[in-house]
Amino acid sequence: MMELILFIPLLLFSVIFHEVAHGLVALREGDDTAYVSGRLTLNPIPHLDILGSILFPAICFLTHVPVFGWAKPVPVNPNRFNDYKNGVIRVSLAGPLTNLLIAVLFALALFLLRRYSNLLFEIPILPYTLSQGILLNLVLAVFNLIPIPPLDGSKILSIFLPALISPQYDSLEASGLFIVIGLAALGILGKIIYPPVHFLYALLLKGIAL
Repeated sequence: MMELILFIPLLLFSVIFHEVAHGLVALREGDDTAYVSGRLTLNPIPHLDILGSILFPAICFLTHVPVFGWAKPVPVNPNRFNDYKNGVIRVSLAGPLTNLLIAVLFALALFLLRRYSNLLFEIPILPYTLSQGILLNLVLAVFNLIPIPPLDGSKILSIFLPALISPQYDSLEASGLFIVIGLAALGILGKIIYPPVHFLYALLLKGIAL
């Protein structure tokens, strides 16, 4: 239970930065919808999604599958982008890349603590928290790039699909959440996420230690 209590703030921090990144890049691309809606804020309240931010992570934790979740998506109107195609790609990548950057920063902090600080001996929870932060953000980055609507990866894939197929593919968004929950319940989601996450985790720690 203590692990879950520590994990929830990490999750909220990570998914909020993920969503704000989407909104900031959308603003740069010409769409101020997220800004006008008051979603370009680090205040967690406007971003909370009861299912994605609390219930789903708890279910993942209790069923021993990769623990992750999501915040309420920031509103984006791609039709207002200065360049529709490139705007969609940049905005979609902004969230996963932000999580990857957070993972790198946590790894760097862990390296510095291990090498230069006695805090590890005084506050042993620090290395555990940083390690979990690395793993969580790698999971979020990989998860959001899965091409299941409405995940970020699906928006990127949709751009490159033929015009006749793209609308049908996008229509899966209504059932996308149930697909994700079903994959998690069947243990398939973990098999999709774990291999690239473990690879990136090992690569990241090795790179930081050089």
